[in-house]
Amino acid sequence: MTEGRVRRISGPIVRASGLGASGLFDLVEVGENRISGEIVRIDGDEAVIQVYEDNTGLKVGSPAVSTGRPLCALLGPGLMGTIYDGIQRPLALLYEKDGAFMKPGGGGNQLDTNKKWHFVPDPALAESLSNKEKIKAYGGLVLGTIKETQSVTCKIMIPPNIKGGEISYLCAEGDYSIFETAARTSFNEEIAFAQWWPVRSSRPVASRLSPDTPLITGERVIDIFFPLSKGGTAAIPGGFGTGKTMTQHAIAKWCDADVIVYIGCGERGNEMTEVLSEFPQLQDPRTGRSLMERTLLIANTSNMPVAAREVSIYTGVTFAEFYRDMGYHVAIMADSTSRWAEALRELSGRMEEMPAEEGFPAYLPTRLAEFYERAGKVKTLGGKEGSVSIIGAISPPGGDFSEPVTQHTKRFIRCFWALDRELANARHYPAISWTESYSEYAGEVQSWWEKINPNWTVVRKKSLDILKHDQRLSEIVRLIGPDALPDEQKLVLLTSQIIKDGFLQQNSFDEIDMYCIPDKQIRLLKLIVEFHERARSCIELGAPITKILETDYKEGLSRLKSTVKNDDLEKMEKYEEKMRNALEELERTYRARKIL
Repeated sequence: MTEGRVRRISGPIVRASGLGASGLFDLVEVGENRISGEIVRIDGDEAVIQVYEDNTGLKVGSPAVSTGRPLCALLGPGLMGTIYDGIQRPLALLYEKDGAFMKPGGGGNQLDTNKKWHFVPDPALAESLSNKEKIKAYGGLVLGTIKETQSVTCKIMIPPNIKGGEISYLCAEGDYSIFETAARTSFNEEIAFAQWWPVRSSRPVASRLSPDTPLITGERVIDIFFPLSKGGTAAIPGGFGTGKTMTQHAIAKWCDADVIVYIGCGERGNEMTEVLSEFPQLQDPRTGRSLMERTLLIANTSNMPVAAREVSIYTGVTFAEFYRDMGYHVAIMADSTSRWAEALRELSGRMEEMPAEEGFPAYLPTRLAEFYERAGKVKTLGGKEGSVSIIGAISPPGGDFSEPVTQHTKRFIRCFWALDRELANARHYPAISWTESYSEYAGEVQSWWEKINPNWTVVRKKSLDILKHDQRLSEIVRLIGPDALPDEQKLVLLTSQIIKDGFLQQNSFDEIDMYCIPDKQIRLLKLIVEFHERARSCIELGAPITKILETDYKEGLSRLKSTVKNDDLEKMEKYEEKMRNALEELERTYRARKIL
């Protein structure tokens, strides 16, 4: 440990002399209250420290002590269902201790050190050791399991930074606290049930795998049109009130990830309060239990110290990598990366760095890349398959997608769900624009979708073409009105409206429509496309568009999403047969007239 003295204070940036021998990003305790901070620059004998807590009352000359280690997260059983701030301080514990307002230097154990967890050693490993077999100790080797919640089993693993050797001791089945010894190596290294890991360093993996499996969200516009792979990266940009947070809530509830990490980064206190109050009440659709049993929350609101906001996303992704190494598929909701970038801008200004565009630091793209590159589908050191998917919300001022955070984020993500103000105002949920959004994962998840339904590629392309054609026609309609269009183009407008109302729009309060299984999604869209093609054949044979409208299939197709349950797709097949027979009859009538 190295001790220095505070020389200068500028908001959350503190300069201290006597810490020149410390390492970059070392954790520092500043002042009499021992508030936490991190060294971000070293200049000779002086260190520049960003503190993570309120430093009101801190004086020049106060002590600054470097701990000699970087900011780390404590990883072990007890994380799941806990609410932390950006530097892994348990907020419930701080509330009990200090009340509604955190005191400088206030803290508590990241995990409960007194609680006993029931550990079950890995049967094969225990048997091999009992037979005096030599077991190599390597990072990622599963020593045993602890039932953390009813939904998540915590696997006790050898940490990646182990020196090696062989396992010389493995504890028996029983109840243990997190810092007791679970195993010991021949190099006399003790492995506890909980371990520290630096948050700014990604956990190593054996290899990276192709992101060829979609993260199913139950949102049709996402799953079919703009799919996200497990291990992929996505951004949700949108102005105030367009539904970024609500979309992330829906994905967190319904997506088929095993673990959810929700990072409230610089959001308003009332929004974060809604998350904290609603999530424990949400029911996990897979288990019927509380969603919090597989959810980790990091709450760093806009009135909390700005430096802790900057580090919160690294803490969140470290939690995600920990569960990924157990073989889980993890989804991160970062809300929002714009507030995180604003924290970077404030800290950069305090350090008197040269600003780049709109005042953001020149290293903004680098930091964004460092965050998003920690996503991925991987083969872990222990031989398991796991993934971390990152979904970052962006709050561009005035909804301007040309601002730096949105533009730089687009360089590092492969899925872009642009929220549209007009759709949000029209109460179209989710308000994801089908003209500005895109996904580069469509080709990679194609084989998975075609196993569900071989028509996925064709139907998806045709429906997107209809929507694009509708976009072009809408400009003409504004000038001359729809009545001047030929019937074929009127049909495009009609089908496009059915796709918007009956497929893209989804009611999160409708028990049937709030979640749509993949099979129902593709069948519903295939039905709409088939209606378009059969109706077009009728029009080509001379049938007027009014005859198509008389069939009342416009309203019927739009209602199918909320009338056909996920487990009653036979009802859709009957409707399809009825529609096909009606349009075939109309086609035969006008074909016969044409012959005559």
